[in-house]
Amino acid sequence: MPQDPYFGRPEISNSDLSALKNLLYPREEIGNKERAYANGTLLDNMITEIEKVDFYRLRVQYCDYQFTQEEFDTAAAMKKAFLKDPFCKMLNDASDYQAITMNYNFDIEYNGFQFQLSAGVRCKWDLLARGFKMGGDIKSTTAQTLKQFYAACHLFDYFRSRAWYMDLEGIDKDVLIGISKVNKQVFKIFLDRKAPLNTEARQLYELGKAQYQELAFKYWMLFDGLKLTA
Repeated sequence: MPQDPYFGRPEISNSDLSALKNLLYPREEIGNKERAYANGTLLDNMITEIEKVDFYRLRVQYCDYQFTQEEFDTAAAMKKAFLKDPFCKMLNDASDYQAITMNYNFDIEYNGFQFQLSAGVRCKWDLLARGFKMGGDIKSTTAQTLKQFYAACHLFDYFRSRAWYMDLEGIDKDVLIGISKVNKQVFKIFLDRKAPLNTEARQLYELGKAQYQELAFKYWMLFDGLKLTA
């Protein structure tokens, strides 16, 4: 099946940092990773790129996975819950879908050392409301409470991804939107890089930033740094 051209681009993405982390610190996979990724893709596309969803064949463009009718019905119910949430509906209506940010002069600092990744960096947003200077990421989750969704965000490094996106685009606010596939509850966790240091929104941003700085430095050492010493 053809691949989305975005994923063949040479710039470094948060997914590349995740791949490096998995290589350096392998861990046992939790659940069916292929199915979880495919269902997340289905939900994203139902909300932001409905034209890629084939309701007759139960397929999604660029996704090599055969969905079931139950999976489609669940995603449709999750989309309905998302649009019923007043904040989510407001952000959705103000946003560009699947906007791409690329930066070829992105300065990263790690322990006082400043560097850039030579290939440049990129990210692709679910929701980007440039008028609000705010972005959003939609997550399909098995969490049934906000506390459980927080735990999932820490486990899967979602805060790292949000800080990466925010800094690449240069926006101050972002929100992780978790939609439970179990009870269809909608959970929202906010990040804000200009909020006071003692607020949760700022602390989550700073946590994510520190995580991407460390991984980006290791990426630079392994791939760009070696070129300088070769």
